[in-house]
Amino acid sequence: MQCYISPNLMTTETHLHFEDEDISSKCWFCGSCRMRYSSTRAGVQGRSFRDVLFSGYAADGGMFMPETLPSLSAETLCSWSRLSYQQLLCEICSLYISELEIPRHDLEQLIKQALSSFSIPEAVRLVQLKDSLSILELFHGETLAFKDLAMSCTAQFLQYFLRKDGIRATILVGTSGDTGGSAIRSVLGVSEVDIVVVFPRGRVTRVQERQMTTSIADNIHVFAADGTSDDIDVPLRKLFADPDLVRRHGLMSLNSVNWSRILVQLAHFLFAYLHLSAPRAGGDELEVLEVLVPTGGAGNITAGCIMKLMGIPLRLVAVVNSNDTVHRALQTGDFSMCGSVKQTLAPAIDIQDPYNMERVFWLLSGRDGAMVKRLMEEFQRTHKLTLPASLHQKLCEVLSSGSVSDDGILEAMRRCWQDNHYLICPHTAVGVWQHYHTAIRPGENRCCIATASPAKFQEAVQKAGLTLDLPEALQALDRLETRYDVLERSDDWESKLRQRIESIGSMRRHGPASETRD
Repeated sequence: MQCYISPNLMTTETHLHFEDEDISSKCWFCGSCRMRYSSTRAGVQGRSFRDVLFSGYAADGGMFMPETLPSLSAETLCSWSRLSYQQLLCEICSLYISELEIPRHDLEQLIKQALSSFSIPEAVRLVQLKDSLSILELFHGETLAFKDLAMSCTAQFLQYFLRKDGIRATILVGTSGDTGGSAIRSVLGVSEVDIVVVFPRGRVTRVQERQMTTSIADNIHVFAADGTSDDIDVPLRKLFADPDLVRRHGLMSLNSVNWSRILVQLAHFLFAYLHLSAPRAGGDELEVLEVLVPTGGAGNITAGCIMKLMGIPLRLVAVVNSNDTVHRALQTGDFSMCGSVKQTLAPAIDIQDPYNMERVFWLLSGRDGAMVKRLMEEFQRTHKLTLPASLHQKLCEVLSSGSVSDDGILEAMRRCWQDNHYLICPHTAVGVWQHYHTAIRPGENRCCIATASPAKFQEAVQKAGLTLDLPEALQALDRLETRYDVLERSDDWESKLRQRIESIGSMRRHGPASETRD
């Protein structure tokens, strides 16, 4: 059996470690083979990448995380500094996906295919604005949102295994706006996959809604729910907790619950760091990069935390809108929902259950699954939680935070345009507002993650007194036929979604006549 050693890691010294264990005596292939995944609630352990890819929540209600985190040295970062985004993404993915599961050549081709539909060659772009602010544009995919990057790669990984094994999967996705359209586009017309997407009716923009409801294909099933994105998460968790349903239908998630989504998002932070705070060969100390991260479900900020723990010197700032659970957790230790979800100009982060924070708590607690299980079950039961003092202290050592009102969002959009003639979406404006109201530390660079194109949020752009020409592809959405079903507040959402999943399975076994539409 041939062992693979990444050429970017072949140096005279070992620059990659798994935690505190030196693997210089092992080939990279063997190091990769040992990467396994466990639930944050300690009930499921030793799973492969393929296992967690085909999962939603773990059977114990937790979320999958790698059992070890590779540590990247300054020498390795220096050797990677000239790599393209696509190459960096491949290096990062190869740390967490065994060569036994996806050989290196196949991994490179899957990532290349995933990024082939992006509108710019590099797939992502850094833009330098005034006042020492850089913007990392992550919205050049088909649905004009950062979700396209991780979703397109995850869909390629998924199809690789489905076709290799000759099996099918049913994807179940809840969305606060951008995830739904991106997930649909990533598997539209794929014969091995059906996807069920649930979005909160009246709480997404018209463009976001029509990117979902105009995607008409036999494998696309869209529901508009009369509630919030947090309301939608409740029945989805129950469905994923049914092992028989999951097994019979190959039920899986493409939300950032899926580890593969977080994995791809690690590359965002690495790319920004290497371009804005490039390490120097033989340098004594790495420069620090501050990253402003618009935060909803906390998938991006989780990826940032992982990269920080892998050795990238990041100063991470989680910035939220009026749904400020993460901000209050950092300020006071109060990780509690605050009434119902508030509808804001940044709808994709209108979330009061930032579910990926469970992963951060697990990492910072020293992987104490029993404690995380106790805390998160209390939070899910009561919607209230006071973080233990030690966990709160560690959280504050890794993150800081800010919270922005709708007025602040509009202010940031206007000022960014006035200062730079650069138009930002309301979610990006959440981060840019933080920039305008906090000083950059001496010797540091600052970057804000741009999560979506402003073209998707025309109402917010108009409220800011600004204008834009809507791209033809978005204008065309209004001329297309729509198809979706409605989940009324009085309906049993879990039951209706279960019925649809069962009918999909029946249809695939016996033909279209067996499917019923609600």
